[in-house]
Amino acid sequence: MDKILRINMSGDGSPAFKKEPLGEYAGFGGRALTSAIISKEVPPLCHPLGAENKLVIAPGLLSGTTGAMSGRLSVGCKSPLTGTIKEANAGGQASQVLARLGYAAIVLEGKPKTDDLYKIIINKDGVKIEADNSLRMLPNYDLIDKLKSQYGENISCISIGPAGEMKLGAASVACTDMELRPTRHAGRGGIGAVMGSKQVKVIILDDTGVKYRQPKDPEKFKDANKRFVEGLMKHPVTGKGLPAYGTNILANIINEAGAYPTYNFKDGKFAGTSKISGETQAELEVKRGGIATHGCHRGCVIRCSGVYHDKDGHYLTKQPEYETVWAHGANCGIDDLDAIAMLDFLDDNYGLDTIEMGATIAVAMDAGIAKFGDAQSAIELIKEVGKGSYLGRILGSGAAVTAKVFGVERVPVVKGQALPAYDPRAVQGIGVTYATSTMGADHTAGYAIATNILKCGGFVDPFSSDGQIELSRNLQIATAAIDSTGMCLFIAFALLDQPDTFQALLDMLNSFYGLNLTADSVTDLGKNVLTMERDFNARAGFTKEHDRLPRFFYTEPVSPHNVTFKIKDEDLDKVFNW
Repeated sequence: MDKILRINMSGDGSPAFKKEPLGEYAGFGGRALTSAIISKEVPPLCHPLGAENKLVIAPGLLSGTTGAMSGRLSVGCKSPLTGTIKEANAGGQASQVLARLGYAAIVLEGKPKTDDLYKIIINKDGVKIEADNSLRMLPNYDLIDKLKSQYGENISCISIGPAGEMKLGAASVACTDMELRPTRHAGRGGIGAVMGSKQVKVIILDDTGVKYRQPKDPEKFKDANKRFVEGLMKHPVTGKGLPAYGTNILANIINEAGAYPTYNFKDGKFAGTSKISGETQAELEVKRGGIATHGCHRGCVIRCSGVYHDKDGHYLTKQPEYETVWAHGANCGIDDLDAIAMLDFLDDNYGLDTIEMGATIAVAMDAGIAKFGDAQSAIELIKEVGKGSYLGRILGSGAAVTAKVFGVERVPVVKGQALPAYDPRAVQGIGVTYATSTMGADHTAGYAIATNILKCGGFVDPFSSDGQIELSRNLQIATAAIDSTGMCLFIAFALLDQPDTFQALLDMLNSFYGLNLTADSVTDLGKNVLTMERDFNARAGFTKEHDRLPRFFYTEPVSPHNVTFKIKDEDLDKVFNW
């Protein structure tokens, strides 16, 4: 993994590519690499859909190895949804395959001079860029079925659906899973629209004949990986809760905490939560012949995903994640798992971020376009996006645009990106992360839920303003570093509580690369990434005044605790004072 593949879609008459050494980007992977390239090479004031923007696809530092949990892929650009720098993250097989093929990053640059749609094929023999207009507007599942018939089963694909081709603000980039299904999405920030602006429909990866990446010290790496896995397996969250019930195990927990946003963030509890909880979902999956415990890529040991079958026992979608179940469920007043699973499938098929679309549908319901709880209307609205109708293009542009078009005041967004599934009034720490993240409202940027609610790494009272700035700051730094390794962010639960597991991760990195990293090295990496991202945003025109939540969180108490967001603006401005 020692080179960058640059693909100039403008080319000299047609797209062209070149391979180059990492050079000044040596030592970076995943989010660190995507943010470094975007911050240095993309003009901050460029139009996100213009030729000056770049789409960077980067596996992590440990991707392509035998290391457990190392298969996350980072995709970065200037976001068309937020206007900020963006890194979105996905599981699936693509990261492992791309790393084994030797590429630290693919950089898509420029725009084609014609209106052709392209596919890119990468294997051990080289790179091909081919126009293929037969792929135009194919949904992701149909696209992958067609590619399997052409290229066989031993491929991994990075693709966009119709939403990406239409360059909609909620468009995602899909990665195929172990079963070659387009179920793992780098969803946030409209990165699929940037891929669509480059007129690249799909990148087809094939690592046939290529071996795993080899560590500098194989025995030490093997031992460190063993200790790392043991640590994950003995932690109650990563070893028991997530494997048994998936990420949706959080539904009952967050609902009981009064932080489960309901009816477009009007309430903190949803009466129908038990019908859509992780426990109910897992039971239903097994009953219908699906799977409640499943990895999204080879090497995953937490296995928090699953397979969801319909009433007739046929595959419908992957196990809908907690965020998806909330966004299309409680937030829209829907307590029907089958309807939520259909919405998840449609989002994946059209190439849409489930969080953004769930928030958008709830805004549309507030506007009277549909009624809260009307599952069939929600399904029809997502289908409008897939059709590319006028209404569909509005909805597919996200919650902020939809609210502006239909005159809705309650708009749960920061920097144009919809809030995820935790009400910041009931969990003050996640509100700090939402407000100050470099990429718009994003729970994964600094997952304060771990400490505010789950009591991992200690406990900070979710209703108090005390300690929230430090909590979010430390988590944002740690997350930026983890996102650079290729590791799944869920390892953080064990890292926070088990120093030995954190040391095992350091030992994996050190034995693989022949380094001597310490905990301070990890902190420095995270700070470096955040500094690059904040520098880009500042040059793009963002100021401290953009690091705020919507006003209604400060003025409208949320039931059942009747609390508002208490963190002062001057304290939010201190998050990045280190």
